[in-house]
Amino acid sequence: MNTLLKAGFLESPLTKDVGRLDSGPDVLSLLIDVLGHGVIVVDERGRILHTNRAARTELNRRRVIDKVAGEVHAVSPVDSRVLQNALSKAIAGKRSLINVSADGLSLALAVVPLKLDAEAWETRIALFFARAEVCESGMFGFFARSYGLTQTEEQVLTILCRGLSTPEIAVQMKVAVSTVRSHVRSLCAKTGSSGVRELVNRVAVLPPVAPLHLAQIH
Repeated sequence: MNTLLKAGFLESPLTKDVGRLDSGPDVLSLLIDVLGHGVIVVDERGRILHTNRAARTELNRRRVIDKVAGEVHAVSPVDSRVLQNALSKAIAGKRSLINVSADGLSLALAVVPLKLDAEAWETRIALFFARAEVCESGMFGFFARSYGLTQTEEQVLTILCRGLSTPEIAVQMKVAVSTVRSHVRSLCAKTGSSGVRELVNRVAVLPPVAPLHLAQIH
């Protein structure tokens, strides 16, 4: 956090009493922590300076990215070189969009330089990455409750967001295809969606708030 203060991201320490916050930067640091998208701030050597909760969760999983000796690395040696190349470009002021993967999992990373001006003593680099799944957003539960979705409808919608077809969902849920189609029709009717594409898109563009279980991590 002190590094962020020096770099100009925050102007004052994060107070423990959230109810007494009166500083914009303090509020901003809290907002970053509840984002569903992971955010990692590193220095020019890739040393981790700050992570939000979503990023810490992904690092702890060690699925596609990892923290090694205080630095961010991709699990795959090939992707580690791609990441290092993106960091080098960021030092030169260029943005990159890369994909890192391992064991069938893939994660898109936007590598963005944060150097504000030529007088800044060292470049800071932000790594932004997407949610692992569309339905990981903390807003998904709000969405389901807002439209009065049943538990089964919520399950069907979750699987739809993973890109599975109606027959594939039927196999996974061990029900008839007609049953899944009935749930999909109900989902579209309740949410006012014209079809599956619009339904999934409405979930995909929900605000990127972290799931509650991430917000409770300290």
